[in-house]
Amino acid sequence: MSSAQDRGPVFDGVKIGRPATGALLDAGYRTLADLPKLLDELLTLHGVGPRAVRLLDAARRGEPG
Repeated sequence: MSSAQDRGPVFDGVKIGRPATGALLDAGYRTLADLPKLLDELLTLHGVGPRAVRLLDAARRGEPG
């Protein structure tokens, strides 16, 4: 049995929140480059909401969050 580990609110330099970060890491994503082309696909992951998707999209386009 593994214990839950707090991985913080930041995913690859983008502050998206703890639930979203954990969901992405659990799904196997480690960097922005790993994410699917259509970020809306991430909304199916428990913990990833529209705000996290907007922040990730802005970061991928090089815009400030």
